[in-house]
Amino acid sequence: MSRIVQKYGGTSVGDTDRIRRVAERIKETRALGHELVVVVSARAGVTNELIARARSVSANPNGRELDQLLAIGEQETCALTAMALQGLGVDAISYTGPQAGIFTDQFHTKARIRSINVKPIEKDLKAGRVIIIAGFQGINEEGEVTTLGRGASDLTAIAMAAALNATSCQIFTDVDGVYTADPRVVKDARKLLELSYDEMLELASAGSKVMQSRSVELAKKYGVVFEVRSSFNQNPGTIVKEEVAYMEKVVVRGVAVDKDQSKIVVSGIPDRPGSAARVFRSLADANIIVDMIVQNAGRQGVANLAFTVPQGDTERAVQALEPVLAANGGGQVAVQGRIAKLSVVGVGMKTHSGVAASVFQALADAGINIELISTSEIKISVVIELDRADEGARVIHAAFGLDKA
Repeated sequence: MSRIVQKYGGTSVGDTDRIRRVAERIKETRALGHELVVVVSARAGVTNELIARARSVSANPNGRELDQLLAIGEQETCALTAMALQGLGVDAISYTGPQAGIFTDQFHTKARIRSINVKPIEKDLKAGRVIIIAGFQGINEEGEVTTLGRGASDLTAIAMAAALNATSCQIFTDVDGVYTADPRVVKDARKLLELSYDEMLELASAGSKVMQSRSVELAKKYGVVFEVRSSFNQNPGTIVKEEVAYMEKVVVRGVAVDKDQSKIVVSGIPDRPGSAARVFRSLADANIIVDMIVQNAGRQGVANLAFTVPQGDTERAVQALEPVLAANGGGQVAVQGRIAKLSVVGVGMKTHSGVAASVFQALADAGINIELISTSEIKISVVIELDRADEGARVIHAAFGLDKA
């Protein structure tokens, strides 16, 4: 008997009809003799609705109370899924994140998993039950509910697969795999049969909405091979696993666009040791993730910093920076909100030259200006105008022939 962890995203469980169809699919898998642990997201749109309600009563909702509220979405889905399975004659039981033994650190709304106690789940699996777990949530050492960040039901599924030594992990969503680009933007985007952890991680962090980047990091750390596939058909999906030799023959694997970024420019800071450290320490203390960073050469004793943060963290970033700049001896903060990050990814890039030149030339030929550049062994990212993001993805996709098998 194999042990399978499945995760169903918000569109897969978007209403009660879809929840019933998911339950039927789970029943079919269980009938093959597999042990099943299923992680579910909140129904599509529910988390956004809850956040909107919170902000209608408070401009800056308290993190603890926000977690109390947001956890409701996944709890509703897991209870309804268990009920649907019971209605089909399947012995199923629902667990909240805390009941599933998911222990986290103290950070509300962006908590990190510290440990998982799987003893209760092992007991129910041994009794033949299907386990339904509310994704995206856990409990801290003070007994308070925490949430793991947007899209973190993926993280719950990968973590449970690792903790339970699952045979396989299946991530069900509304697309049937990972594509060379967003098929809604690039019409000739092609589904990839396999990806390395590093490629999937870079695509996820670059704006691909298929997987949450932290979940890919965890999968790589614990060697959890997973498959991204559709809950609306039986087609095979995309397998994500360790890098293998033939992957290096393909220079670029995919293009991703992240439209949820803001560029922050800190100008006029003293050009002396420790200035940049204090700027970024203030952001780290506020639990704000910084992505691309560019610092110019200092002139006349001052320097400028430019970096990107998620749009939702822009206001908090500015608030965190102002007292530090005042204490640091000066500096101004400016925000540019209408930007996008365009990235090309592929493990083959580290053994091939000329990739950056091809990216820059393709954008230049289309008249698209580059504002920031960031590179790694297997990724090149550029910041461009938000209004040109989709066009940029299409020209890069064509430049590397990603529509061809």
